[in-house]
Amino acid sequence: MPSGQQAQGGKMFGILKAQQEERLASVNKEFLEDQKYKDEENLAENLESFKKKYVEFDLNDQGDIDLMSLKQMLEKLGVPKTHLEVKKMIAEATGGSSETISYRNFVIMMLGKRSTVLRLIMMFEGKGDGNGSKPTRPPAKRDISSLP
Repeated sequence: MPSGQQAQGGKMFGILKAQQEERLASVNKEFLEDQKYKDEENLAENLESFKKKYVEFDLNDQGDIDLMSLKQMLEKLGVPKTHLEVKKMIAEATGGSSETISYRNFVIMMLGKRSTVLRLIMMFEGKGDGNGSKPTRPPAKRDISSLP
């Protein structure tokens, strides 16, 4: 690709990213102003964290998390799922109304009281051993005599 086209493509990508950032910030503002969530602890920080995670999951930068993006991210997190399992996760997150997860659906799922499988995975992914690292392997095998 000639450099002029590369510059044009880079400029377009920047514009699309800025538009996506505006859309996500607008949804966050709606949640911050919603009386239903006024008692939610650390809401602003949580919404910012959700936004970063959502952008990470939106692999095709289309504004929604589709089946393949979710499947790839779950594999990266070390929790591979079948297509059917991923479809069920999307249906849980959207109430069955869509085949993709919008940011609004994502935030509702993360703030919701129901423990969807995807929410549990996301919460685990955000936790580590206290110093920012996640477990890299399963716990060591133990025999019955070592149990308390």
